[in-house]
Amino acid sequence: MGKIISVSNQKGGVGKTTTALSLSAALGVLEKKVLLIDMDPQSNATSGLGVDSNEATLSSYDLIIGNAKASNIVIQTSSPNLDLIPAKIDLVGLEIEIVNESSREYLLKNALEKIKEKYDFIIIDCPPSLGLITLNALTCSNSVIIPIQCEYFALEGLGKLLNTIKGVQKVHNPNLSLEGILLTMFDSRLRLSNQVKQDVKKHFGNIVFNTIIPRNVSLGEAPSHGESILMYNATSKGSKSYLKFAQEIVNLN
Repeated sequence: MGKIISVSNQKGGVGKTTTALSLSAALGVLEKKVLLIDMDPQSNATSGLGVDSNEATLSSYDLIIGNAKASNIVIQTSSPNLDLIPAKIDLVGLEIEIVNESSREYLLKNALEKIKEKYDFIIIDCPPSLGLITLNALTCSNSVIIPIQCEYFALEGLGKLLNTIKGVQKVHNPNLSLEGILLTMFDSRLRLSNQVKQDVKKHFGNIVFNTIIPRNVSLGEAPSHGESILMYNATSKGSKSYLKFAQEIVNLN
């Protein structure tokens, strides 16, 4: 049965989608069967895999509101062993639509019930907010990866996210765990990057992943070519780092 991992941080620009996309692709390269679910209305994970969200007839919106079965929404991607449930702009209004549903926090969990056995890992790219979409993702997940950029204000808002995770554990999903905190956009030349790394490791110790994702030009370029970092530039620092990170995730599980 597939392990469901949400990649979440309500703060934008921390490498959340890059992490969800690159980790999924790297796990696929390591011969794991992976499903990436794009739950962000910006649909960057979708376009980052070369899928035009406007051309996708069904999306994660249809999955949550029960318009279609997960198996009918899944798209095969050009990345090895990686399937995708794309996102479209209609996710923007989803939270208003489901707010009066009686079991609104469990819609995604119920929708994935029949498909999760087909995959080793299901990775969910959450939106940069702590609303109902993220709550649905956390309620159906086994664990959460929190990307944090090695920049000023890195830890801002982290307490809020950790409190949300505790609330979900208490009320909706007692089995939810913290997979770990991933340091992204690290630049070894900058004193600030090194300071943030030290602070995060001092505060959170063992829950910080060993792998650190560096600042890397190819990581920024890959999505505009509709390719994962591993397909776009397999020898880049970014590609090697995410492969190492995927291996760390496999070893932990």
